[in-house]
Amino acid sequence: MKKITFFLTLLSLLSLFLAACHQAAAPATASPRVLVVESFLADIAQHVAGDRLQVETLMPLGIDPHTFQPTPQDLARIADSQVLIVNGAGFEEWLEETIANAGGERLVIEASAGLTSRQGHEHEAEEGADEHHHAGDPHFWLDPVAVVTYVENIRHGLAAADPAGQAVYTQNAAAYIAQLNELDTWIQEQVSAIPAEKRLIVTNHESFGYFADRYGFQIIGAIIPSVSTGAAPSAQELAGLVDQIRATGASAIFLETGANPKLAEQLAQETGVKVISELYTHSVTAPDGVAPTYIDMMKHNVETIVEALIP
Repeated sequence: MKKITFFLTLLSLLSLFLAACHQAAAPATASPRVLVVESFLADIAQHVAGDRLQVETLMPLGIDPHTFQPTPQDLARIADSQVLIVNGAGFEEWLEETIANAGGERLVIEASAGLTSRQGHEHEAEEGADEHHHAGDPHFWLDPVAVVTYVENIRHGLAAADPAGQAVYTQNAAAYIAQLNELDTWIQEQVSAIPAEKRLIVTNHESFGYFADRYGFQIIGAIIPSVSTGAAPSAQELAGLVDQIRATGASAIFLETGANPKLAEQLAQETGVKVISELYTHSVTAPDGVAPTYIDMMKHNVETIVEALIP
């Protein structure tokens, strides 16, 4: 009887041991591989993902997304992704063809989905202007309130790709939305130091429309009268911009980092305005730079604009 009891106990222990070995050997559920096109958008997505997912960025820092051309290595990275996060609204003109060429299947999260594109205002809709100059503006992220929609879309998409992490994404999204609301309040406080009649913006291309609408600026014009830096201004358009600057008394031309300053310098010579070339709009900086995160990027831009426009 003792031998039988011993035998049964041994078998029981052996079964437990084998079950434990099987459980240890079972592969853990792999986290979805998340690839984000632009660096500023990757920072936003990482705040939603938190420690649960490691977000990768497709474009190198400082690259102009308007003129970006994916390499074979980029196609391979897209092919390996399970989740691809894009700005959308026509910003990534190369996207549809690239995804088709990359092959495979993945969840594509369009961060700007649900937002209504801004169309041309006043000078932006002059008669005779080329059609491509007035396509819908995809630069929603320069208004932090619009980025709340980005966060909600990313939260929803990540939860669909990784249902077990839904609570984490929901909590992280709520915390980041609170930061965006604080940023919006901070920008309004900073901008209030600029007299209303001095809130005049001339830019390299049409990218600050949502920012201007939100914070009470008037866009006098853009060197490249298009939402894409891939367009080129005509001599007539540049002459018209000179007239606009003189008529309104605009005091500065704001360029994004990486923009060619030659036309801006030419306009500055003709009108007497100053050229400010330190705005980050399409890319964050390296960690040791002045704008390593989206929020840092916005704060840097606002401080630069306010300093330039305060009399």
